Amino acid sequence: MTDRLAGRVAVITGGASGIGEATARLFASEGARVLIADRNASRGPWVASDIGQGALFVEADVRNGEDVQSMFSAADEAWGRIDVIYNNAGVGPNEDNVRDCPEKTFDLVSDVNIRGVWLGMKYGIPHLERAGGGSIIATASVAGLVGLSGIAAYCASKGAVIAMVRAAAGEWASSGIRINCICPGGIATGQGWLPDERIEQTRRDWANLHPLGRSGEAIDIARAALFLASDESSFITGQQLVVDGGWTGPDGRYDDLTGRDWTQL
Repeated sequence: MTDRLAGRVAVITGGASGIGEATARLFASEGARVLIADRNASRGPWVASDIGQGALFVEADVRNGEDVQSMFSAADEAWGRIDVIYNNAGVGPNEDNVRDCPEKTFDLVSDVNIRGVWLGMKYGIPHLERAGGGSIIATASVAGLVGLSGIAAYCASKGAVIAMVRAAAGEWASSGIRINCICPGGIATGQGWLPDERIEQTRRDWANLHPLGRSGEAIDIARAALFLASDESSFITGQQLVVDGGWTGPDGRYDDLTGRDWTQL
């Protein structure tokens, strides 16, 4: 523990499992007090209790403006300030192609992934202003950078997050509020309910997508969020931190064309 967030208060949506839970635990270990906001009213309180003193759970649906305002009010009432907002909550249900994707699925993806991030900024920024500045982080995705068949709505939602971060960063830079997002690659998480064997299968499947040869883990994204929340990133705003094991970097088609096996060098 290095206390990189000592004295700071962080609000993390989707904090009851996966990336959000890993981030809440890491932030707390670095000295932050953390408010975990999630719809999961059974797991969320357990995570907060397991973290211990300085962690609080609030049941909230990020699609609902009143819920979002309430979670910020709870953090402010508990600790008197908010310094970091991590708009992490998101969904990625099965979609099918753009012709066959149900309207209700498109609406769900848009409401959680776009509206939820927007509401987190809208109602969180006044708290950061009162604190004299701070850091807002959003979870985007490599799906916002490349086209992935079968999840067009998800790709569109994460592309919207990236664009929203860029625009908002320019609006609030003069107030000392930095706004960035993280674009994870394939991350093996259970969201608090997948059995271990399914997570292991996901981990093996994702490994094949990344040049680094492994799946991403929730802690990989949590560490990126810690960097963006801390003073170490004080000159960074409006950016997309891609944490994808090389997925969107090297283009393997060139090696296929030339027949070169660079692993044997």
